[in-house]
Amino acid sequence: MNGSLGRGKTSRQPGRQPGTLICGVLIAALLPGCSLRHMVIDKAGDALASGGSSFAADDDPELIRDAAPLSLKLMESLLAERPNHRGLLFATASGFTQYSYAFVHQDAEALEDSDLAAAAALRARAQRLYRRARDYGLRGLEVSHSDFSARLRAEPQAAVAVARKADVPLLYWTAASWAALMSISKDNPEALADLPIMEALLDRALVLDEAYDHGAIHTFLISYEMVRQGAPGDSESRARAHFARATELSAGSQAAPYVALAEAVAIPKQDRHEYQALLNQALAIDPGKQPQWRLANTVLQRRARWLLARTDRYFIE
Repeated sequence: MNGSLGRGKTSRQPGRQPGTLICGVLIAALLPGCSLRHMVIDKAGDALASGGSSFAADDDPELIRDAAPLSLKLMESLLAERPNHRGLLFATASGFTQYSYAFVHQDAEALEDSDLAAAAALRARAQRLYRRARDYGLRGLEVSHSDFSARLRAEPQAAVAVARKADVPLLYWTAASWAALMSISKDNPEALADLPIMEALLDRALVLDEAYDHGAIHTFLISYEMVRQGAPGDSESRARAHFARATELSAGSQAAPYVALAEAVAIPKQDRHEYQALLNQALAIDPGKQPQWRLANTVLQRRARWLLARTDRYFIE
């Protein structure tokens, strides 16, 4: 999950303005005949699915916090008319995952020390949002692969074998939302029972396109390898290999791999020096150098500062 905010685009086209799209949807609602209305809605859906650059390049997370719900609800409104719009399902799955992680899940963690009731309420909300994202991702995969969800629950490895490279964005975001849901539902055995399903989705995405989105899958796996069961070799070595590949694919310009390694490896190892060095490396990245990652880096650098402030909680002298 780390560092995914601002991803979820299928092209580098400039993001469309929500007001323009809302006007298009309102016009579509007034058009006579289903085919013409659906054509306009499909165009609006394509714009939302391929947009996102304006959000990703923003340097004000609070502005995006306020703006994102409108875009998410607009996408859901379009899906009510065109439930099998694959690009829109992908954008909605990735959008809800990123919004929940950046603006709900992390807020819940920050409140745990001061207000347990408020933190619990935010965790419950994050669970609902992650579940919604996961379900949109599964719907997107079912557009091309009928009965995918049912087969995935019955035989995960056999089900994902039908996926192709074009499915990687949906595989990744479905797995990411599912993993995030499990991470915030550790007291729910039923949620944790889905771990083999999430793992199958992620591993298939890695096989099909290991370089997807400048190393997003490798960044995810930095954390996951430390808890993966039954894999050959040493978990730390696997995590560090993914870290090396993630930083290579992103040219060291993303904060996410550094934050992930600090949390997943340095804390369990009780390596205070590496922990601080990694987080300071994340903070040394200039968010303006790569505008397409500005928001993601800003959000992850905010987390890096929060983690540094909690150093004494994680390490025993």
